[in-house]
Amino acid sequence: MLETTHVTADGTIRVTDFMHAFRDPGPHIVRIVEGIDGDVPVEMLLNARYGYGDLPPWTRRIGDALTMTAVGDALALRCDVELTFENHDPRAAFSVKAGERRSFVLSWYPSHHDVPEAIDAMAAFEKTVEYWTEWSAQIKIESGYPAMVRRSLLFLEALTYAPSGAGVAAVTTSLPEVIGGSKNWDYRYSWVRDSAYTIAAMLRGGLIDDARAWRDWVLCALAGRPENLQIMYGIGGERRIDEFEIGALAGYEGSKPVRIGNAAYQQFQLGVYGETMGAIYFAHQNGVEIDESAWGMISQLVEHVVRVWDTPDSGIWESRAEPRHYTHSKVLAWAALNFAVRALDDFGYTGPRDRWKATADEIHADVCANAFDAKRNTFVQSYGSNALDAALLMMPVVGFIPADDPRMRGTTDALEAALMQDGFLYRTTADPETQAAHSEPEGVFLAVNFWLVDNYVLQGRFDDAWELFEKLIGVANDVGMLSEEYDPTLKRLVGNLPQTLSHASLVNTAARLHTLSRTAASKE
Repeated sequence: MLETTHVTADGTIRVTDFMHAFRDPGPHIVRIVEGIDGDVPVEMLLNARYGYGDLPPWTRRIGDALTMTAVGDALALRCDVELTFENHDPRAAFSVKAGERRSFVLSWYPSHHDVPEAIDAMAAFEKTVEYWTEWSAQIKIESGYPAMVRRSLLFLEALTYAPSGAGVAAVTTSLPEVIGGSKNWDYRYSWVRDSAYTIAAMLRGGLIDDARAWRDWVLCALAGRPENLQIMYGIGGERRIDEFEIGALAGYEGSKPVRIGNAAYQQFQLGVYGETMGAIYFAHQNGVEIDESAWGMISQLVEHVVRVWDTPDSGIWESRAEPRHYTHSKVLAWAALNFAVRALDDFGYTGPRDRWKATADEIHADVCANAFDAKRNTFVQSYGSNALDAALLMMPVVGFIPADDPRMRGTTDALEAALMQDGFLYRTTADPETQAAHSEPEGVFLAVNFWLVDNYVLQGRFDDAWELFEKLIGVANDVGMLSEEYDPTLKRLVGNLPQTLSHASLVNTAARLHTLSRTAASKE
């Protein structure tokens, strides 16, 4: 719920905006304008367009509502001020004195349905405050900067589509990673990877029911044949997310093209199996267990990893160049098998332990032989490449290699030397093949910076860890929101927001930093 105070020459008003927390009836967006002092003139304009701006609505009155209809969608506006409309757009001019209140309720409904019943704005306000207050009271997590951690968990809950349990990566499309550039992607879909990070964050926050909803959505994504697992889906489980561009739109601050859909849904990414298996294992550890039927399905997934782990893929950053043997992908394939073996040992499930363990050992040896540059004492982005990649920071986090192993310390040092600028870590160094489709510069990718904090913690570099963590939460906007990236030069967030991966990484890192810092301090 967002409160905005407007201080004017005529007085002060407070505008409160929120989405009603209950979907039946719904959904509704509510705006309440309150007079604090003086007598403030206010104008209201609702400029509703459909089809990404292409379709003006058919505007008419139906009962007590002003409705705006096009194709299959309709909006109904109800308020306690007099409305006019001009060129399809409802307008109002009114004034608000101290102690007065004006309310606006905007409701969506399918255009072939009747106009939904009216709701009382203040009753909706009270119910929504109660809902979020009760939800927030469930949070139980020990961490530094608890207000920021709680806010991140709240964003993760708000990014959840309640009917399916799916969470969107962000609620926006085409907000650019580079202002004026073309790296403008549609993130209004549910990534299996992001869901895995969010499950862990919800569990660390004590939000068992919410973690179970995300976990159940992941299990649904696994249904069918494992080779058909996609890296992302629509929030209702849609498998086709065809990508197209809208040339008529100018783009955010001239950043074109505006894209709808995301062609990366067709990519093969090995990493998704390790992220999924890791989330399921961690969930089971924390009381969100699976039954034998679900384990049977997961076993098929693990068997699939045994068959395909040596296949090139598109990597965690969804490169649109030719698939390669990405180091992070191989590490996560190892993690899938390692977590599966641990599930057999810890939870009593059945499966071909020896084969899974032998394949995990084979992958481990393969990565160490083909992804490590002994001359530079660092792992590299992909087999045969000289490029460095911040995704390598996940190696100790998933248990592939100890953080204090000389090879991992060397990798961290190499990443800092090559990718650290302005106190932040960038994502990758240039590589002619993998960067062909992404040659533009980009901002600081926030999630990998949290992963760097994780590595500092695991290496015992607590001063460095706290310094970077504080720098990262310091770039959040005025309501604690993080996007995908941050531009240190422009000193602004860039990319789609709020970003699930950024906020989930913040929560997971905050918990790890707090716990291990206290453990280290107790030993001194």
